[in-house]
Amino acid sequence: MGSNLAYDLASDELGLDLEMAIGYHLQGNHYPPVPLSMVQPCIEAIDAYYEEDYNKLIEMPEGVSYRGDRYAPAHAIVSQHHLEAWLPEEL
Repeated sequence: MGSNLAYDLASDELGLDLEMAIGYHLQGNHYPPVPLSMVQPCIEAIDAYYEEDYNKLIEMPEGVSYRGDRYAPAHAIVSQHHLEAWLPEEL
């Protein structure tokens, strides 16, 4: 488990779509597991990295907050959910 699994999930070798791969990562590589409602915000954060918009504010799902707010910057979501395996290689 951990970063090796994340890189395996991010590769095309397992044949998983992005939503499923992120879901496995959030549930299997975190303790306690991150709710699956965070899959879409994680994907939005990854997309923001590809657009080089690291501070883009992303809405959190119902019942989730970031420092008491309903929005979190993309860089915080990437960092806190260990999404480096899905980021562009040039970073």
